[in-house]
Amino acid sequence: MAKAAQKVTLSPSRDIPFDKLVLSQSNVRRIKAGISVEELAEDVARRGLLQGLNVRPVLDADGVETGTFEIPAGGRRFQALSLLVKQKRLAKTAPIPCIVRDAASEILAEDDSLAENMQRVALHPLDQFRAFQALREKGQGEEAIAAAFFVTPQIVKQRLKLASVAPALLEVYAEDGMTLEQLMAFTVNPDHARQAQVWDAVKNSWNKEPYAIRRMLTETSVRASDRRAVFVGVDAYEAAGGVVLRDLFQGDDGGWLEDPALLDRLVSEKLQAEAEALASDGWKWIEVATDLPYGYSHGLRRLAGDPAPMTDEESAAHATLLAEYRALEEEYSGQDEYPEEIDARLGQLEMAMEALERRPMIYAPAEVGRAGVFVTLDRDGGLAVYRGYVRPEDEPREETAVQEGDGADAKGQGGDVGVSSWNPSATSVGGTVITSGGQPIGADLSEEEDDGALKPLPERLVMELTAHRTLALREAIGRSPDVALTLLLLKLVTDTFRTSSASGSCLEASVRHVYMSAQAPDLKDSVVAKLVDERHAAWESDLPLGDDAALWDYLTVLDQGSRLALLAHCLSFGINALHEKVNPYGAGISASGLTRRMAHADLVARAVDLDMVEAGWEPTVDGYLNRVPKARILEAVREAKGEGTAQLLDHLKKGEMATEAERLLKGSGWLPEVLRRTDLAAQDGDAVGEGQGEDAGEPDDIDLPAFLTADLPDGDASMMAAE
Repeated sequence: MAKAAQKVTLSPSRDIPFDKLVLSQSNVRRIKAGISVEELAEDVARRGLLQGLNVRPVLDADGVETGTFEIPAGGRRFQALSLLVKQKRLAKTAPIPCIVRDAASEILAEDDSLAENMQRVALHPLDQFRAFQALREKGQGEEAIAAAFFVTPQIVKQRLKLASVAPALLEVYAEDGMTLEQLMAFTVNPDHARQAQVWDAVKNSWNKEPYAIRRMLTETSVRASDRRAVFVGVDAYEAAGGVVLRDLFQGDDGGWLEDPALLDRLVSEKLQAEAEALASDGWKWIEVATDLPYGYSHGLRRLAGDPAPMTDEESAAHATLLAEYRALEEEYSGQDEYPEEIDARLGQLEMAMEALERRPMIYAPAEVGRAGVFVTLDRDGGLAVYRGYVRPEDEPREETAVQEGDGADAKGQGGDVGVSSWNPSATSVGGTVITSGGQPIGADLSEEEDDGALKPLPERLVMELTAHRTLALREAIGRSPDVALTLLLLKLVTDTFRTSSASGSCLEASVRHVYMSAQAPDLKDSVVAKLVDERHAAWESDLPLGDDAALWDYLTVLDQGSRLALLAHCLSFGINALHEKVNPYGAGISASGLTRRMAHADLVARAVDLDMVEAGWEPTVDGYLNRVPKARILEAVREAKGEGTAQLLDHLKKGEMATEAERLLKGSGWLPEVLRRTDLAAQDGDAVGEGQGEDAGEPDDIDLPAFLTADLPDGDASMMAAE
C-alpha cells in the first residue's frame, strides 16, 4: 500500500511591532558585503520592505514566550529599519511583516540564516542590463535609475550600452558562449551587422581577446587622438555629420571617428583655407599637404629673412617676464632644487618668453614673388607653415648681354641653348598658385609672354666650339688641385641645396639625393634627422646660394677645415645603405649589387664608429615588435635580459608580449641584426655582442608587472628573472 505524502505546513506570517524585535546571535552573516545599510534604508523608505523578516519567539528560563522576537535571518533589513527609526522616519511601534518560526521547531536558527543567504540566486548580468533598458523605455532617466539603485550614471550608461549589443550576441552571452569582457568590446561599434560579422570571424579563432575584437570593429576608423582629428576638432567633425564611436569600458583617447573620408575632406578644406589666407602675402605658390615626406625641400633655396621686431607692448611684456624669471632664480639659487610650484612657474615664464621671441620672418618683396610656402600638419595636429622656398626654375637668370650698335649680335655671344631668359615681371603676374599633390586647387599661373630673346648660334657650331673649351679646361683643372676642390664643392653644394638636374654644371660629378621610399612615420622626427636638418640649415644660412659667382668666391676663401666639413655634409646626402627588393629581370639593383652595397655600408659604419643606439633607435611596439613574430620578440628579450625573463613572456598574447617587451628593452641597447655592426661581435664566450643589450646574462632582479608573477610562489619570479 502506497504511503501518503506528508502535508507541508508553512510558518505563519504576522505584523510585529518594531520595538518587539531584536537581532539574533544565530545570524550567520558576520561580514559586510554588497549594498550598505544606509543605502538599504533609503531603498526601504522609497519602496517599502520587499521581503519580511524571519523571526523566532524569545523564551525565558522556563521556556515561556516573552513577547519579544529574535531575527536569525534578515539582520541587515532590521538594521536598515533601525536607522529609519533613529532618524524618526519610522515609528518605534510600526508593524513589521515577519514570518514566525515555531519555537519548538527542529530547524535550527543558524540553519534558517544560512539557507536564506545561500539559496539566493544572483541575477544574471544580462537580466540586469535588460531591466535597466526597460526602466528607461518606460520613461525613467539615467540619473533616476542610478539614484534608485545606488550606482553612478556612468554604470547605468554602461549597462544600457551592453543591452544594446546585437540580440544574437546577447543570446550567445546568456548561454555562456562569450565572456562579459568580450561583450563589452562589442559595444564599441553600434552596427549590429558588423558586430555579428566580427563574432563569426573570431568565435572559432585562437585569438578572440577583447582587444582583438575592438581592433576589428574600429579598423576602418580613425582615433580621435590622430593628428588629423586634433587639427579639425571632433566637434567640427560631428557638426559635419560624422559619427564618433566611444568605448564606455576603458580609455579610448576620445573615441574613433567612423568616417575617414569626411575627416580627410575637412582637413583638406581647413588647410586650403589657411593657404588662401597666406596667398594675400604675395607668394608665388603654396603647396598644401597633410604629410610632407622627409626631404620635401630638397633642391629648393630657402630665403634668408629678418625677424620682425617686437612692438613696444611686446618688449615691455618680455622685460616683465624676464625680470620675474631672474628674481625667482636669484631667490632660490642656494637650494638644490626648486620647489614644485616655483619650478612650474619658471616653466610658464620660459614658454611665455619663447612665444614672444619666436618672431615672424620678413622677406624682400621681390623674393616673395618668386618663392613659395608649404602648409601642412605637425606631429601633434597643429598647423605648420614653412615659408620662403625658391624652386630652381624660379631662380633669376641673367639675360644674354647684347652690345648696342648696328643691331648685330656681339662677337662670340650666343643665346643660352634651350633656356629662356628670366623676366622679373613674369613671377608676379596672376595670383598665387595653391596646389595639393602637384595639382592646382587655386588660381592658374599666367603664362609668360615671349620675351624676344635672341636666337642662339647653330647647335652644331656651339658643340664644336665648346669641345675645344672643354678639353682646355680639363688640362687646366688637372694641374690645379685647389681649384678642382672648389669646383667639386660648388657642384656638390648645388646638388645638395638646390638641384643638379635644373641648375646645370660644367662638372660631371654629382651627389644623387637618396630618398627613403620605405620609412617609419617617425623617421623625420628622429634624433639623427634633426641633426642632419640642423647642420643643413646652418650651412644654408651661410652659403650665398642665389649667385654662383658669389658662391665660388665664398668657397675659394673658406678655410680648409670648413671646406672639408662642407664636402662631407654634401656627400652625406648621397649615402645609400637601403635594403631594396632585388629585381631578377635587370631593372633595379641586382642580388650581387645589394650584397656589395650592404658590405660597403658596413665598412663606412666602422670608419665613422656608427652606434645606432646613440643615434636614437629603440625597439618600440609600432616600429619593430608588433611587426615581427612572437619568436623574434622572445629572441630580443632573451638576448637583452636573459632566458628567465623571456620565459616569463612566452605565454602572453602577441599584443601584450610586444608591450611588455618594449618596456623591458627600453634603455637596454638591444638592436636587431640588420642594425648591428659585424666588427663588434662577441670576442669570447663571456662577451656580449654589439646590439644584444647591456643586461644580457646579468642576474639582477627585474621589476616585473604583477600579471607576470601573480601565479608564481614567493621568490620564483626573481629566480626566473636571474636564470
